[in-house]
Amino acid sequence: MFSVAPGFAAWGLMTGVAMVKSGMSVIEAILMTVLVYAGSAQLAAIPLLVAGAPAWVILATAFCVNLRFVVFSAHLRAYLMHLPRWQRLLTGFLTTDLSYVLFVRRFPVPGDTPGQRLAEQAYLAGNCGLCWVNWMGSSLVGIALANFIPSAWGLGFAGILALLGISFSLVTTRLRIIAALVAGAAAVAAFALPLKLNILVAIAAAVAVCMMLERAGLRAAAHSPGAVPEEKP
Repeated sequence: MFSVAPGFAAWGLMTGVAMVKSGMSVIEAILMTVLVYAGSAQLAAIPLLVAGAPAWVILATAFCVNLRFVVFSAHLRAYLMHLPRWQRLLTGFLTTDLSYVLFVRRFPVPGDTPGQRLAEQAYLAGNCGLCWVNWMGSSLVGIALANFIPSAWGLGFAGILALLGISFSLVTTRLRIIAALVAGAAAVAAFALPLKLNILVAIAAAVAVCMMLERAGLRAAAHSPGAVPEEKP
């Protein structure tokens, strides 16, 4: 997590600056940082707040932007279901894009033994903890120094670069390459949709295409000469 912390901090810094420059009071910006803890949703909501959009539009936009965490949660379910509900809820709140990606790269499959599960829990807790401290600290600094940091610096793009770097490290198979290309193309093609729905379109398109390709590959393997069915683990 330390390798991507500077980019994450730059993103948090500019989010703090953007909130104050949008007209929010310092108290409102601090509360949004602490309670929402979702940079992309905050940045999506800020221009709507400035424009005086209805509350339901702002909430719907933030909801749509953060729907990707439903996908993350579905994947993490097998890793976390042995934990008490309060720990699962806390983990869900603290999990970020970066901590999720780093976690699944380190642990591609859920552990079977108590020791393996403890290692997974410790790794995820460490990443989530560092992310939270990093985001809160940088966002609060941005709120405090909003009048001295020009938005034109574009430091928030460093956070996007950090996400891209981590994402590219996961593209290790042909199917994942296809998923990345389909998601990117769909997100651009659907960019004009309201409420950031192009994100949902990208996820749905990538999942649908890869599921069809995966099933086609399994059928082809099953019907190939001399194919031996794989045993279930």
